[in-house]
Amino acid sequence: MSPRPHTLVRGLTAATAITLLTGAGIAVAAQQASAAAGCRVTYSANSWSTGFTGNVSVTNLGDPLSSWNVTWAFPGNQRITQGWSANITQSGQQVTAANPSWGGSLGTNASTTFGFNAEYSGTNTNPTSFSLNGTACTGTVPTSPPTSPPTSPPTSPPTSPPTSPPTSPPTSPPPAGTKVDNPYAGVKGYVNPEWKAKADAEPGGSRVSNNPTAVWLDRIAAIAGTSGSSSNGSMGLRDHLDAALAQGAGYIQLVIYNLPGRDCSALASNGELGVNDLPRYKAEYIDPIAAIEGDAKYRNLRIINVIEIDSLPNLVTNTNVATCATMKSNGGYVQGVGYALNKLGALSNGYNYVDAAHHGWIGWDSNSGPTAQILLEAARASGSVNNVTGFIVNTANYSALHEPFFQANSTVGGQSVRQSKWVDWNMYVDELSFATAYRQQLVAAGFNSNIGMLIDTSRNGWGGANRPAAASTSTDVNTFVNQSRIDRRIHAGNWCNQSGAGLGERPRANPEPGIDAYVWVKPPGESDGSSSLIPNNEGKGFDRMCDPTYTGNERNGNSMTGALPNAPISGAWFSAQFRELMANAYPAL
Repeated sequence: MSPRPHTLVRGLTAATAITLLTGAGIAVAAQQASAAAGCRVTYSANSWSTGFTGNVSVTNLGDPLSSWNVTWAFPGNQRITQGWSANITQSGQQVTAANPSWGGSLGTNASTTFGFNAEYSGTNTNPTSFSLNGTACTGTVPTSPPTSPPTSPPTSPPTSPPTSPPTSPPTSPPPAGTKVDNPYAGVKGYVNPEWKAKADAEPGGSRVSNNPTAVWLDRIAAIAGTSGSSSNGSMGLRDHLDAALAQGAGYIQLVIYNLPGRDCSALASNGELGVNDLPRYKAEYIDPIAAIEGDAKYRNLRIINVIEIDSLPNLVTNTNVATCATMKSNGGYVQGVGYALNKLGALSNGYNYVDAAHHGWIGWDSNSGPTAQILLEAARASGSVNNVTGFIVNTANYSALHEPFFQANSTVGGQSVRQSKWVDWNMYVDELSFATAYRQQLVAAGFNSNIGMLIDTSRNGWGGANRPAAASTSTDVNTFVNQSRIDRRIHAGNWCNQSGAGLGERPRANPEPGIDAYVWVKPPGESDGSSSLIPNNEGKGFDRMCDPTYTGNERNGNSMTGALPNAPISGAWFSAQFRELMANAYPAL
């Protein structure tokens, strides 16, 4: 079955962050009878040559507020061009950010976060004074002396100590350097400000823009960030890690995606490295990433690396393609993945999840067993299977999480649903059953028994008017499956910008036994590939599977592609797709 190409996240460079605990601020009228008694503000700026993204987090230390505004003055010529999660206005250097209509309440010790894009020239100096509802944010609640001395001395101290100590010490996170079993559990994820800004710019996008998504490092230049590939430039790896610290995030997700001969069976996201460029992959790509991730300043941040989408399964199913055959014979994929696992797995706060395709690709016994063996070969090439935290399935794909109206062992009119054209003798009909079973198969192959699985649910919701509400009553197995299935693709091998898709389950940890998390590794709204050839300087090719007029090939049963029209190159923002994903979200927004 055909795999699918993938994308990266783009935007800004050079992050800075400070925590502000002093300053008088710009006073404005409070939005309710009493101003905030005290507040704390954290401000961060991720800057490039002529612009930056600002993030502001304010904590109310006083009584609950029913509405709020935050004010400050820029010290330079900064000018805000776009904001989100607040109504932001600017007059000269003075800025006011008022609560949105849906987010006015701010309880005691509660925090709210908003952000903006801005332009500047010269030096982007951070503001140092903020106010909440007219009260300066000093990080403390001011105290007032009593109006008169007390009328009597204080009472005597207790005559005896407490009868017993606390029954147990307070719980605390594991110390730095201690790896946890599930890096997603108990902490919040990093929200990429570049993706968030694009999502917030769409009508209704703020409903989903605070979800954590992965950062795709799809070329060497992405490590440092760029200023010339787009009008806004792009954040580099260190910028994202610094921004994660500024957000107080517990984990960040990074996609390691630049193998030599990358994406050997598709064209939409071919890489920059040739089939014999393994030395460059190691020295110019993995080594710099490992050096940055290993900086001691990030030791308390769980760094989750999703390793090389689409690579190893291609060596099992697609060696009829010349590039895939070359990468199998020269060992570039196995040795490259092994090197990445070794370098990144050695970090005390690093967690590696290796791509394991999806049920519609390797769900047949003839594919799943050999794929498990080549995954094990790459892990052993790293020096130890301990370098593998787990595996991820359905990355950037559309396979339904769960088909509620039939399973692989269902029968219709005396026939197994596996005989249907859609299922095509696959052992699985959805991603959850596949991920759960494949985890057991990987453990049996030689991986540690505590490995966890991730499922990318960013675009597999399949909600909307076309979602079946009940099982079909047909006794014809093909009709039954087609009328009952949640996945509404024309063929399970279709992967590019699928029409009718919707956002799936929101990211969360421990949703099912053996599943570490549902994740949005593919940032919703970023194209899988262009609908027609678009010349570009990013090495992005044109694959006919992204062309809505293409009648297919043997890998998708010579079916129409089901791709949306007018799509940009892979990784570029695709507004029409993002709006459709929101409209068809399941669970609904």
